[in-house]
Amino acid sequence: MKPLKVLMAMLALLVVVSSCKNNKEQMEKDLKAFIAKYDSVVQPLQKESNLAYWNASISGKAEDWKKSEDLNIELTKVYANKEDFAVLKKIKESGVITDDLMKRQMEVLYNSYLSNQVDTSLLNEVIKMQTAIEQKYSNFRAEVDGKKLTDNDVEDVLKKSTNSDELKKAWEGHKAIGPVVAEDIRNLVKKRNEIAKQLGFNNYHEMSLKLSEQDPKEISDLFDELDNLTRDAFKGLKDEIDTYLAKRDNIKKEELMPWHYQNRFFQEAPAIYNVELDKYYKDKNIEQLVTDYYKSIGLDISEMIKKSDLYEKPGKNQHAYCIDIDNKGDVRVLCNIKSNESWMSTMLHEFGHANYDKYIDSTLPFSLRNPAHTFTTEAIAMFFGRMAKNPQYLLDMKLTTDADAKAIADESFKVLRLEQLTFSRWAQVMYRFEKGLYENPDQDLNKLWWDLVEKYQMIKRPEGRNQPDWASKIHIATSPCYYHNYLLGELLASQLNHYISATVLKSDNFKQSYFGKPEVGKYLKENVFMPGAKWSWNQMIEKATGEKLTAKYYAEQFVK
Repeated sequence: MKPLKVLMAMLALLVVVSSCKNNKEQMEKDLKAFIAKYDSVVQPLQKESNLAYWNASISGKAEDWKKSEDLNIELTKVYANKEDFAVLKKIKESGVITDDLMKRQMEVLYNSYLSNQVDTSLLNEVIKMQTAIEQKYSNFRAEVDGKKLTDNDVEDVLKKSTNSDELKKAWEGHKAIGPVVAEDIRNLVKKRNEIAKQLGFNNYHEMSLKLSEQDPKEISDLFDELDNLTRDAFKGLKDEIDTYLAKRDNIKKEELMPWHYQNRFFQEAPAIYNVELDKYYKDKNIEQLVTDYYKSIGLDISEMIKKSDLYEKPGKNQHAYCIDIDNKGDVRVLCNIKSNESWMSTMLHEFGHANYDKYIDSTLPFSLRNPAHTFTTEAIAMFFGRMAKNPQYLLDMKLTTDADAKAIADESFKVLRLEQLTFSRWAQVMYRFEKGLYENPDQDLNKLWWDLVEKYQMIKRPEGRNQPDWASKIHIATSPCYYHNYLLGELLASQLNHYISATVLKSDNFKQSYFGKPEVGKYLKENVFMPGAKWSWNQMIEKATGEKLTAKYYAEQFVK
């Protein structure tokens, strides 16, 4: 090549390199400006919105729900801004952002904005519909023989009564919420699907998984694997359940109906083993127990307890949840505590969520101050929630004696195993129902629900019943396409349990309570909590446990 041509080629290359460098610098500058603007708008608005939801959940007042709805609409407007999204899309598609932290923020924000890039009036309509439905759930009370029953009351009847007529009335009283909200939910589903289709997805269920960094096929394959893994074990346990309940309620096994399974949805294990865990918590201060437990492993929840709302009130949300008000440490829990094992488990569960939120590294960018994924925080909640059934926990919390703890060890583990497999089969119903619901909301949903219940939970539908019993499950309306994450959380909880025992504590005892072991809290803070959403969920899991999410430790713990 002649010298002049060589020089020209070199100059052209320099121009290209300089242009790329300038483009990269400009894109980085634009992204930093975008993030600064986003943070300045969203941080205060999100805090105000979360506080409004918190207040509405406690009061149940229409005006409080209206304020929550209005703020939710304002927050949605931020993510629906098409000009802002165009800037973010241009930056993402340039492919020049290489800094790991900047790139991660871009990915998280892009997914958040994408789901809202439809007509604002449609988004607002969805918010209004969901708020109205949630208010109906919040104010509903089952009515049995002229008496209003809370969800706790219904659960008490289902657990304690052996009278089939009384059980049926309580179960049907709770299911009466179904016809009140069913058509509203069906219409809400269609609106959500409209949003998904406008954004290029087949339906809202598919969109929800993909935008939360989950591959729908992988999730379905995992649920098929877990179905195969648990089916035979559950079938054997189900026969044990049926034998026990038929004898207890003085009926034939073939006469057992959904209301005989001691729970509104058969999502929790019936009490069929010779251990009564509720007695250990009767008249005990559940609030103090959970505070003392977490303190012993180096996790301080005292300030969060003070800000929480933990006991029943008229009009108050009857369920339980944790909320991070500001992503800066104002973390609160809503519960409706009773002195029993279920609420002990729930408190441990919800403050597992709370600890995760509290200990996320406050120096992370605002958009990354969240758990790696919704199911990773569920995993922590479940990891701790399991302790309520652990005899070692009872002993460590001075709720029983050493001799008694040993005496109930086998039966207590059977309870936990039964609960895990019972919940696993229930999660199959929820996952597959929601998937079918969004694929075709006009199908016979009553039939779909009971087909799945019969197949996976192995309980039969009441003869001639054609009611929207599926609509009595609040999560379908208010936490859409979320339930599968509970089961993924159980898998990760078992994986963490194995890793902490084997590697952190150098022990082969996988039934510890971890009480008095601050190194457990230290490990969780440093390896699970503090990274927040800095990494994708499987990256975090691999860094924390040495391998990606796997079902093998769940199988070792509960199936084999």
